[in-house]
Amino acid sequence: MCGLFPFPLVSGNSDKIDELRRRKAKSQSGGGQKRISAQHAKGKMTARERIQELLDEDSFTEVDALVEHRCRDFDMDRNVIPGDGVVCGYGTIDGRLVYCFAQDFTVYGGSLGEMHGLKICKILDMALKTGAPVIGLNDSGGARIQEGVASLGSYAEIFFRNVRSSGVIPQISVIMGPCAGGAVYSPAITDFVVMVEETSHMFITGPEVIKTVTNEEVGFEDLGGATTHATKSGVTHFTAKDDHVALDIVRELVSLIPSNNLDIAPSIETSDPLERSCDSLDTLVPEDPSRPYDMGEVIQEVLDLDSFLEIQDGFAPNIIIGLGRLGGQSIGVVANQPMHLAGCLDIDASVKAARFVRFCDAFNIPLLTFVDVPGFLPGASQEWGGIIRHGAKLLYAFAEATVPKMTVITRKAYGGAYDVMSSKHIRGDYNIAWPTAELAVMGAKGAVQIIHRRRIDSSKNPEQERQRLVDDYEESFANPYKAAALGYLDDVIVPSETRSALVKALGAILEKEEPRPEKKHGNIPL
Repeated sequence: MCGLFPFPLVSGNSDKIDELRRRKAKSQSGGGQKRISAQHAKGKMTARERIQELLDEDSFTEVDALVEHRCRDFDMDRNVIPGDGVVCGYGTIDGRLVYCFAQDFTVYGGSLGEMHGLKICKILDMALKTGAPVIGLNDSGGARIQEGVASLGSYAEIFFRNVRSSGVIPQISVIMGPCAGGAVYSPAITDFVVMVEETSHMFITGPEVIKTVTNEEVGFEDLGGATTHATKSGVTHFTAKDDHVALDIVRELVSLIPSNNLDIAPSIETSDPLERSCDSLDTLVPEDPSRPYDMGEVIQEVLDLDSFLEIQDGFAPNIIIGLGRLGGQSIGVVANQPMHLAGCLDIDASVKAARFVRFCDAFNIPLLTFVDVPGFLPGASQEWGGIIRHGAKLLYAFAEATVPKMTVITRKAYGGAYDVMSSKHIRGDYNIAWPTAELAVMGAKGAVQIIHRRRIDSSKNPEQERQRLVDDYEESFANPYKAAALGYLDDVIVPSETRSALVKALGAILEKEEPRPEKKHGNIPL
């Protein structure tokens, strides 16, 4: 007898409790052991196993476990499984609240019907109300055909919530199986996409439809596999060899970002000395300006030890983006990579970096930019592809950002690309350069050919005269001191002092405020 009640429970209550347990057990068993075994045979975890591994131990609370579909057509009324093919709820990652949903491929192939979609909508609404990240584990055969437009309506409800939550709470999508048709648009709107190699696929139209319409023959992996989206389309931000690694990536990502747009970026205690000298940087930049070097080494040296998480490392490798820590403070990094296309900005690099800059600005993550850029990539294909419009996206993103912005020019900063890469003129807060930096409209050879063409042509020894003028130009302009004299640089430093200088600067500008004109939103050149 319960001490709160003077009367014993009637015998019928035990039957009702047994019924509840039976329904809960049916929901938790998903599509049954045979389909669970088939999921495991493909190297995939079940929806519940994924959530259990993603979240802190025993922290998950399920929501809507007893929801059922309302479809009575095509004999669907004979196959009703509580939960309707998606597991939803909330828990913690490293003690921080997150909301999540995991589509269950063992139930109706994870297909999204009306109630399945509305369960996801409830989680998205709860995450927005409480200011917590939301993580979607996608493994679905797509829209549930038997439910027709009701399925499509739920998809649209999800899309609307993704857009409404954008820039307010972080949204992460993990593709752990098929994701086709309209289903791809929800992950595409979210901030980060993680794909599992070989078992996950994303595409609007599948190989069979493409063959019918265009006569092209392409396989699932080549069309929409993780490698394709990591290297060609840029749709995915991370790839993982299996479900376990994918979930580890999500946990690391969550540790580096705030829970919502009102929180500050996370910071932790670091054992990496704040004044640590980066001695290898003093000799990293080659004397020959045409020789490449690895900007990744600069990032690793300057940031806290082993803290950098590179994003989209296989797409547009001429620019590096990622999250890391500087003095324990979470920070976003954008850097030209001289190892690829000499670090030029092209269409893909501009779009890749612009979206990342806007994410960091939305969630109060300071930005650190390393510059070695000879300009925008020349060529008819780039011009016809819209490099003007796409390059303007990166310019817009940096100029729009009000978070603390620090910029280090390591070598070349030429032309309009100098302006775009978080220069002082678009409100960089702390702009410094190494002695190897060259800030100019263009390289010395090109500039001399334009400025002194007649003098060179009329000279008795054109080659000797050209070289003399190039040397004069480099001495006068191919250095950081003219910009420093004009106040466009806050300092010129020894490369080995970069970490300590940036740590001090970040501490000074971390709580800056930069008001902007009130407006509904700007019109970025999409």
